[in-house]
Amino acid sequence: MSVQVVSAAATPKVPEVELKDLSPSEAEPQLGLSTAAVGAMVPPAGGGDPEAPAPAPAAERPPAPGPGSGPTAALSPAAGKVPQASAMKRSDPHHQHQRHRDGGEALVSPDGTVTEAPRTVKKQIQFADQKQEFNKRPTKIGRRSLSRSISQSSTDSYSSAASYTDSSDDETSPRDKQQKNSKGSSDFCVKNIKQAEFGRREIEIAEQEMPALMALRKRAQGEKPLAGAKIVGCTHITAQTAVLMETLGALGAQCRWAACNIYSTLNEVAAALAESGFPVFAWKGESEDDFWWCIDRCVNVEGWQPNMILDDGGDLTHWIYKKYPNMFKKIKGIVEESVTGVHRLYQLSKAGKLCVPAMNVNDSVTKQKFDNLYCCRESILDGLKRTTDMMFGGKQVVVCGYGEVGKGCCAALKAMGSIVYVTEIDPICALQACMDGFRLVKLNEVIRQVDIVITCTGNKNVVTREHLDRMKNSCIVCNMGHSNTEIDVASLRTPELTWERVRSQVDHVIWPDGKRIVLLAEGRLLNLSCSTVPTFVLSITATTQALALIELYNAPEGRYKQDVYLLPKKMDEYVASLHLPTFDAHLTELTDEQAKYLGLNKNGPFKPNYYRY
Repeated sequence: MSVQVVSAAATPKVPEVELKDLSPSEAEPQLGLSTAAVGAMVPPAGGGDPEAPAPAPAAERPPAPGPGSGPTAALSPAAGKVPQASAMKRSDPHHQHQRHRDGGEALVSPDGTVTEAPRTVKKQIQFADQKQEFNKRPTKIGRRSLSRSISQSSTDSYSSAASYTDSSDDETSPRDKQQKNSKGSSDFCVKNIKQAEFGRREIEIAEQEMPALMALRKRAQGEKPLAGAKIVGCTHITAQTAVLMETLGALGAQCRWAACNIYSTLNEVAAALAESGFPVFAWKGESEDDFWWCIDRCVNVEGWQPNMILDDGGDLTHWIYKKYPNMFKKIKGIVEESVTGVHRLYQLSKAGKLCVPAMNVNDSVTKQKFDNLYCCRESILDGLKRTTDMMFGGKQVVVCGYGEVGKGCCAALKAMGSIVYVTEIDPICALQACMDGFRLVKLNEVIRQVDIVITCTGNKNVVTREHLDRMKNSCIVCNMGHSNTEIDVASLRTPELTWERVRSQVDHVIWPDGKRIVLLAEGRLLNLSCSTVPTFVLSITATTQALALIELYNAPEGRYKQDVYLLPKKMDEYVASLHLPTFDAHLTELTDEQAKYLGLNKNGPFKPNYYRY
């Protein structure tokens, strides 16, 4: 379509519009209104103030509006000959004439006839302006709440519309709310029970990526191997954990749950679990006091006492030892999945204070070689991207620790083009780093030049205040270990340093000379605090945890003493075999002659306990 404009100055007659090559089916575009412009006239659902004034009519009309005026009329057949300008334009006469002199979209003559000029590019520019103008309009939720909703969109799994809706009560502590699920139960404490529908959708998605856990649920729910088990858990509360909890419930267990990290809870998932009848006490952004209060609500309940513990980090076990030591008389065992928690269990065992059997899931092959390595290899990039929007190519990164987590982080960053340094205390891990092509250094040697510092040791004070003082401006500091002890964050809370919140889980810590570092998740676990983790890998870990609980709960008295045990090799192999069908993988079977030659059972286990995968 070509448009010819007859200048008003050259011809005193009413301006005319000549339309060429216009088929009858193309008559509608005479309105001059793009789909985007039409959408701009309607406030987005959930995003604007329903009482705010509507955008100005799209067309430039004569001063006295008559019947059929407004945006609706502009789309009617009767108005087909009146091209409409984009929304949110001023309609004063001076503005109209000026626009005509500049080659604008429409010229209104005294008798109300409208002449359209070419404006393909102009429509796009106007739409962008409209969007900016709309965004500047005040809304009921206020500047602060809107900022919170936008900043949390990278970590919240439900839609942004839900964030707007829910932001009005963001400042209210869940402990101060009286909430009930649809069944009338109030034995839970979550951010907002109304988010349960969103959480249920996320759980359903996670189920598709957790084949082994779903297979275990299907095979064993008839036998109910956990009938009578009362499990108290303290883990990250995510969609993957929800699948585990519901599997344990299907196998006969009763569960009460709290979060092991104040930032990793997905509020909508916690709401979905509470709606399903699970007593869950957790929400994203708990205080330290809230954290221990939630654990206590799980443990200290009238008429219910746990007989199994599923822990991640050892905080739940520590709390029961400290506050309710008599409970261990009825507890059959502890299942622990983190480096930190396992270390605490071994300390208790060495001191003779471990009074029940404990299963070390962290050092099982299916946990260490898959969750620690492959999960961190993918989630480290996700966490850094979501929080800092940075590019990795050419960046200098130091990774403290070259265990399985460190190996995953280094592999991912190297693949993205980063220059990676490694620090290590173990000569074997150090040699592995060197053989993998990484330069082994002491942190002091590179602290002034690196762009990113990542800790994954499970230790304390790996990055001290001295290191933090020597870092370059805008250095990013984060932790991939379980606890918040690796970075000395407490040393940064001093009067001479200024903390500035950038977005959710991202802080600038500013020195008096203007230098600043970017601290992620206040030194807590980056991937689960600031992003998500691959569901399939967590299926491996969750299945291992479920089997460990079944083993400890059903073990005859005397099989396990008051010590820390590894999961039997046969169970590790069983967990792995449950995941192979996902890849359409086909295992080779030993012949009788081959099995005899190797001294193995044809059905496994295929490796001795001392074998290092």
